[in-house]
Amino acid sequence: MRALVTGAAGFIGSAFVRSSLTHSGSALADLEITAFDALTYAGNMENLAPVAGHPRLTFVRGDIADGALLAEVLPGHDVVVNFAAETHVDRSIEGPSVFVRTNVLGTQTLLEAARQAGVQRFVHISTDEVYGSIETGSWTEESPLSPNSPYAAAKAGADHLALSYARTYGMHVCVTRCSNNYGPYQFPEKVIPYFATLLMEGRKVPLYGDGGNVRDWLHVDDHCAGIRLVLEKGEPGEVYHIGGGTELTNAELTRLLLEEFGYGADRVERVPDRLGHDRRYSLDDSKLRALGYRPGVPFAEGLRSSVAWYRENTSWWKPLLP
Repeated sequence: MRALVTGAAGFIGSAFVRSSLTHSGSALADLEITAFDALTYAGNMENLAPVAGHPRLTFVRGDIADGALLAEVLPGHDVVVNFAAETHVDRSIEGPSVFVRTNVLGTQTLLEAARQAGVQRFVHISTDEVYGSIETGSWTEESPLSPNSPYAAAKAGADHLALSYARTYGMHVCVTRCSNNYGPYQFPEKVIPYFATLLMEGRKVPLYGDGGNVRDWLHVDDHCAGIRLVLEKGEPGEVYHIGGGTELTNAELTRLLLEEFGYGADRVERVPDRLGHDRRYSLDDSKLRALGYRPGVPFAEGLRSSVAWYRENTSWWKPLLP
């Protein structure tokens, strides 16, 4: 089976490539991967270095909004896994147009190219942020979308397009929506590596508002395992949630990171809240669990190993800082 993996040099995409090439015991054990990435600020070939030269890996530099290139690359591939996206909420507030171009237009261009090439399966990777904010309980896959940031709105638009290709053209398209990811190789503007690298440099960490915003945390390896399960067993036109099972306020997460470095609350700097900051996200992932999904990385262990990775790989993240 041949897979085109877009956004393959980014944080989650590269984790999927690395883990899939070493995966065994399933129909995807011999997956051949074409890694496709535009190598913008968050795409980094160093993320693929551990599998560089693997006989089942090919790399193509390209933009998912480039229909002509996709028409050349896609024929002969059985599946597409679409990680390519602009993802940072603060960047979307400062400059939303690039998010619409990549996340909406790019996704539609990729879907159409996949349809024209006769691709058998298409898995579109999305986010819990498309739902907006929820005070209590958890969203199901049938919950209405109510995005609040330009990033989330662009991802919601991409989700609708992906599902429309299943319903209109009969393509085997699935959408996955995940909770907050963390782990090694995450771009250091995201909260866990951002705070960890600041603390390594002896600096204070900026905490938005009252710190009461709640997120569910999912290790990137568990996320990739969930995606592979959807790729194998997902039904066309269906949405699947991938959760981590660890809800924390931002203040609680900050405290855990401070403890990892032996610091106290004096290392926290309160800053004005983010515009349109969603209060709480929560996914009901029972649909995917019915297919056999279980997150396998306990949060305490995953956080500790992630912090250790950033400590041991300063040469990877220091060049990425502003």
